[in-house]
Amino acid sequence: MHGPRSILLEPRQVPLGGVRDMDVRRILPSRDLPTIGAWCFLDRFGPDEVRMRVEPHPHIGLQTVTWPLVGEIRHRDAVGSDVVLRRGQLNLMTAGHGISHSEYSVGDDAVPLDALQFWVALPEEACAGHGAFEQHTDLPALSLPAEDGPAATATVVLGEFAGTHSPATAYTPIVGAEIRLDPDSRVSLPLRIDWEHAVLAVEGDAHVAAKEVPVGSMLYLGDSRDRVEVITEEGALLFLLGGAPFEEDLVMWWNFAARTHDEIAVAREEWEAGAERFGHVVGHGAERIPAPPIPPVHLRPRHRRV
Repeated sequence: MHGPRSILLEPRQVPLGGVRDMDVRRILPSRDLPTIGAWCFLDRFGPDEVRMRVEPHPHIGLQTVTWPLVGEIRHRDAVGSDVVLRRGQLNLMTAGHGISHSEYSVGDDAVPLDALQFWVALPEEACAGHGAFEQHTDLPALSLPAEDGPAATATVVLGEFAGTHSPATAYTPIVGAEIRLDPDSRVSLPLRIDWEHAVLAVEGDAHVAAKEVPVGSMLYLGDSRDRVEVITEEGALLFLLGGAPFEEDLVMWWNFAARTHDEIAVAREEWEAGAERFGHVVGHGAERIPAPPIPPVHLRPRHRRV
């Protein structure tokens, strides 16, 4: 355990999977902090009006967690899933040894779209498993009593929060929860003292642990806290993420999470060769996103520097 800290993480803008007209902001991994618990990636795409077409692409060694804020997303994958995801619902895809999927906005025209896309690193024993997909349309919610003003509500998306468990499959001790606060609220969020946590500001104004967290930014809280105070004047929508620190080596490149450079290189070669490992995304033809060249360096695990 490293003790409680308060480090503000700012997003950076990046292109998304060949879709160059989407407003995509990435906050994890950060240069000094590759993981928070097993959470290893966080993008927000939107808010924007866009015709999203993310063609079939592969993953290994991780779970994708898609949490929409506005609009609908059509998910198709190599295990036969073809579903539309809406606000308040969770798409969770486990890559294991290999899977591929696509994500489209619904319809042929540009539509309002806003969503959070997370990746969760799988522990080594789960990396060799088969790909899988689950959609959860009825997630548990709870009320958090306020110290001053109205109570907050929490939806438990993944893992466990305040004694409430998500039905979604998790492979490490973890929490992912959406927190909504009404105007003029002061709420104490319960935390696991042996886990590390962070709070993402999605909408509204929020002071977390006495620090202002601008919309789009995330406050890393470290571990050794059993609670954190959140204050808002106008109301806020937050996302709490955390879990037991992920102690395994993690090499991340493109859409892959592994333990070594060689695992990444083999996965890339097999995707380019159309290997059975990644399957074929239902409803698609030959369209797919090609893998970029691997950098001319030996890929190494990322280690935190905070």
